[in-house]
This record gives sequence, C-alpha cells and structure tokens, in this order.
Amino acid sequence: MSAAPGLAKPAPAAAPKREATPASPVSLFRALATLASGALFGFGLSYAGMIRPEVVLSFLRFQDWGLLLVMGGAVMVVVLVYQLAPRLMARPVLDDHFHRHPSSWNRDTALGAALFGVGWGLCGVCPGPAIAGLGTGNWDLLWALGGISLGALAHGLRAR
Repeated sequence: MSAAPGLAKPAPAAAPKREATPASPVSLFRALATLASGALFGFGLSYAGMIRPEVVLSFLRFQDWGLLLVMGGAVMVVVLVYQLAPRLMARPVLDDHFHRHPSSWNRDTALGAALFGVGWGLCGVCPGPAIAGLGTGNWDLLWALGGISLGALAHGLRAR
C-alpha cells in the first residue's frame, strides 16, 4: 500500500529492544562498562589535579591555567565523539539508538548553575572530584560532600 501524495509514509517498525534483566549478560556488560568508565574518569580527575581544592582555586583565581587545558581538551573530545559516533556507528554499544538531550534553561536551572559556581568558587570542590578525592584519603572533602548532599536534599524537598 502506498501513501497518498503529500502524506508521510508510516515509520518502519522499531527493532525489538534488548531486555536487560538483572542477571542478563547485557546488564552485566553495562555494569562493567559503567565501573570502568567511572574508574577512568576518577583517575583522570586525580591525574589532572582536580581532586586538590587548592589547584582548582588557583585555576579559578587565574593563577594556574593547567585545568583550563584539561577542561578544554575534555570538551574537544566530547564534541568530537558526540558528532562522529552517530555517523560512524549504526547504534551505540550499550543501547538501541543514540539519544539527543535538548537543553532547556529556566529560572531553576540558572539558579542551580549559579549556586554550583559559588560553591565551586568558595571551596574549590565539585561532586565528581570530591568523591574521587576521598579515594586518596582527603577526608576534608566530606564537608563539601555534606553541603552538596544538603543542597540536593533541599532541592528534592522543594520539588515536591
């Protein structure tokens, strides 16, 4: 059956979705991939010095440009991968299709970004490096993580 002129043809049926039950090889592979990427990310944060608040604060005071190079390099890699991967691969390794996440800015997003920036500027810590820094025995980062947790709790209570 053909579509009438000017009308769109119906979309082809979607491929069957792979189920990821807790004991399936797909979920095990996802868990291992998540663990490996998290470990690599934590190692990268540590190697770049981002787990040391004094390094981050000297970057934010424009005294040390090393983290600018690290962040700029990371952004370039992500932009390249986001642009090239969908063109070079039929589908991602751990999903059925590539996802686009539209950006939406509103007052809450702007306020959250501002609070994050103020917190980062005051103590030189953001969540990822704080968690990675605990692995090095920097227990002072627990104070920053406590503040981050309280902020997340306040947001959750406000959102109800």
